[in-house]
Amino acid sequence: MKILAVGDIVGKPGRRALKMLLPEIIAEEKPDFIIVNGENSAGGMGITVETGQEMLACGADVITSGNHIWHHKEIDHYMTREPRILRPANYPQEAPGNGFYVAKAKNGSKVAVLNLQGRVFMPSINCPFRIAQEILPKLRKETDLIVIDMHAEATSEKMALARFFSGQVSFVFGTHTHVATADECILKGGTAYITDIGMTGPHDSVIGMEDKAVIEKFLTQRPNRFEVAKNDVRLNGAIVEVDPGTAQAHSIRRICKRLPDA
Repeated sequence: MKILAVGDIVGKPGRRALKMLLPEIIAEEKPDFIIVNGENSAGGMGITVETGQEMLACGADVITSGNHIWHHKEIDHYMTREPRILRPANYPQEAPGNGFYVAKAKNGSKVAVLNLQGRVFMPSINCPFRIAQEILPKLRKETDLIVIDMHAEATSEKMALARFFSGQVSFVFGTHTHVATADECILKGGTAYITDIGMTGPHDSVIGMEDKAVIEKFLTQRPNRFEVAKNDVRLNGAIVEVDPGTAQAHSIRRICKRLPDA
């Protein structure tokens, strides 16, 4: 079976890319299950009811997120009604929403998705390694096909987590940095891994934002208002082939598709 993970959706351009390019990928690759990281889908930061529904309507089976999930207050109530939208599982238990979800893929297999957030150069929340250790046995009662979105800044933290759970899950992919890495591989035990699947949004930018405002902030060290960029819009992601019988991955490929210039 094929599992497709789509990198961080950034603002309206990212949502447009998902809407226009995902049907092409579905026609070409015929994925059985689609995961989309949508934490920057609303104006470049956060998820709203509207953007969440839009991504689900495009074909996402599960929407993962990260540290920007709380930007729009309405997400608190939305996540309680829509279990397919996840927040990182290692936020305190008092936080609304869930950090994992189990759904049925198109081929009939159950797939569990676990959303985690790193702590290096990120908010100091609960340990993603230990939280995953607690959750994985619960997920295995339903399925051995488990995918982890590790939303983290540090490459080392993502790699360490993937190797720690190598052979225990089918696929670990990183999000957050918005830059696709070229280190896709199959770890010992049959776990597919890539440090970051990249960004779905405008690449003529600084990680999705207009470059002038970002450069000015670096030069002056003062707060600045960022706007989502508009040009060179691409969809980044990765597709993994997994044996549904053993839950082991046997291939992983990066995907990059570009919208035609408007």
